[in-house]
Amino acid sequence: MKFSPLFLIAFAIASAQAAAPVNYEEHIKPIFRQHCLSCHGDDKQKADLNLQTYADTLKGGSGGEAVVAGRSSQSLLFKVITDPDDDARMPPNKPPIPAEQVAMIQQWIDSGLRESSRSKSLVAERDLSFQPAADAGAKPAVPPMPESLPEVKVPETERPLPVLTLDTSPWAPLAAVAGVDHVRLVNLETQGELGRLAFPEGIPHLLRFSRDGAVLMAAGGKPVESGKVVLYEVKSGKRVAAIGDEVDAVLAADLSPDQTSVALGGAGKVVKVYDTRSGKLKYRIEKHTDWVLSLAFSPDGKYLATGDRAGGLHLWEADSGRALLSLLEHKAAVRALDFRSDSKLLASAGEDGLIVWWDVKDGWPAITKANAHAPARPPGTYGKIPNGVLAARFDRNGQLCTAGRDQKVRLWDAKGAELKAFPIPEAQPLSVAMSFDMRTLIGGDNAGRLHFWKLN
Repeated sequence: MKFSPLFLIAFAIASAQAAAPVNYEEHIKPIFRQHCLSCHGDDKQKADLNLQTYADTLKGGSGGEAVVAGRSSQSLLFKVITDPDDDARMPPNKPPIPAEQVAMIQQWIDSGLRESSRSKSLVAERDLSFQPAADAGAKPAVPPMPESLPEVKVPETERPLPVLTLDTSPWAPLAAVAGVDHVRLVNLETQGELGRLAFPEGIPHLLRFSRDGAVLMAAGGKPVESGKVVLYEVKSGKRVAAIGDEVDAVLAADLSPDQTSVALGGAGKVVKVYDTRSGKLKYRIEKHTDWVLSLAFSPDGKYLATGDRAGGLHLWEADSGRALLSLLEHKAAVRALDFRSDSKLLASAGEDGLIVWWDVKDGWPAITKANAHAPARPPGTYGKIPNGVLAARFDRNGQLCTAGRDQKVRLWDAKGAELKAFPIPEAQPLSVAMSFDMRTLIGGDNAGRLHFWKLN
């Protein structure tokens, strides 16, 4: 029986951990001795970096810290031994360090830089337990459902619009689904259409219900022409506000928990936050260097998170736009952001195949899932296969549902463990959400179809 190289590497690390946690003295120093100490030892310290002892390794060199406990992706040592550029990768003028040894170094860093088998991890334990927030949303006496919506004529198209976005009501069996110049409202119990809301501004790129379920936000527009955010009263379908006047489609938006602010962004690389009552601009955020593709307010109203096409991800004070943290982990477009209902964790998902659960208190990546939606490699194909994560939404119980380029929707528990995968072999899922009672998972694909999965 043949085993894949990745399996063998994982098995080797697991075997080493069974004997002792990965540590400097037993596992890492022998690797350094073999590949690094001739240039970074007691006799010679290029860049003032000495790896001969544990203390000197943690001290770092002229370039700063060599290793950051729990963050191999942000550790200079790991970056230079995995650099794809042959001229930049360490050790210089030699073959790369073998994959199993690189994996061992990564495991050592991520598990907390233990000095010996008796040492404790330098990564502080975190309380990630989920407690539903009492003020996550005020449940109305009668959850709003559409009633006698006006008829909406929609344009004929050669093919259905991909389901770029969808959302579910927090209190009713209702879903909103993007369409050309309109929004479809779907009954999750019957899976039938209840009506439509006109969106003559163009194509909705983002749909969000308010936390009481009474208002629906639609954001989008027409590429290189116009963009806007529209708020609708769910019960009547009436447009209650139209916000922004963009010269390109709005690609990312959210409505604040108290419904007083709307944040939007897009190809202009700027995040704008408006007052929903007056329509006036509150503030602008100009830190992003590429298209803004995702943003989200925290349920407690304290934070605004924004992500861009280059992997930039930042946390701001929602009221003022004051910068709080830059969250450095993604290496490609941040396609989705969502806060857990207790506002304790922020989930980010990107085209680099990474899902991160961030502790918003200090910006620490509390849970990281690399290659979370890696597709199976088709026979006869070579090179890198896209494994991006395209959508991510929390449910009320702290579970995360995601959609990725492996043509699957996945469900993760509150601790980041995968619960189940739902394949869509004939299409690419683009959007996902959970029903208010957490009994139905709904996904939309690039063929314009909706998929419903009943959960226990």
